[in-house]
Amino acid sequence: MVVKVYGPDYACPKRVIVCLIEKEIEFETVHVDGFKREHKEAEYLKLQPFGLLPVIQDGDYTLYESRAILRYYAQKYKDQGTDLLGKTMEERGLVEQWLEVEAHNFNPPIYDLVMNVLVAPLLGLPSDPKVIEESDEKLKKVLDIYEERLSKTKYLAGDFFSLADLSHLPFGHYLVNQTGRGNIVRERKHVSAWWDDISNRPSWKKVLELYKYPM
Repeated sequence: MVVKVYGPDYACPKRVIVCLIEKEIEFETVHVDGFKREHKEAEYLKLQPFGLLPVIQDGDYTLYESRAILRYYAQKYKDQGTDLLGKTMEERGLVEQWLEVEAHNFNPPIYDLVMNVLVAPLLGLPSDPKVIEESDEKLKKVLDIYEERLSKTKYLAGDFFSLADLSHLPFGHYLVNQTGRGNIVRERKHVSAWWDDISNRPSWKKVLELYKYPM
């Protein structure tokens, strides 16, 4: 059964797609134009009642929330493709820990930056300088903690690539390449090396080749 992924141009669906590629799972994509608010239309809301991206359909099974989808496929196909969960319960615990860190510490400030630096101008809306300044400072503090962690291990959960690293790719791409803030990463030696490692994986390069960012 081919997995159907909605909204491949956007960051959170890209998180799902790179996981599917790593796990060697066949998929197809369905275009959803967020700028035309197609994710708020009645047909889409039948799949994702909160009107957010992504959602997947796998036969009769429908699932939304990108990190839930990551966990689902990484576990369902644990012995296929790249093992993204670790080999022991202790490694799995660290993968889950750093996935939570990404969701609650890294993602909120970079999301606010993207909305204010990239999205607002496209929509003709004013940016909030205070939010931008606060987000910059929050990201620096978060990445200081990452720098300490990555001085001891190659990847966040240990010496193996996992969902914890993969989940950073879509918004990390914005941070390094599109918000004019690549220095926040480059000024931190171990974070910079980690980013170069994960962003040069063939799976992520394929995502960027197939599905361009909308901005």
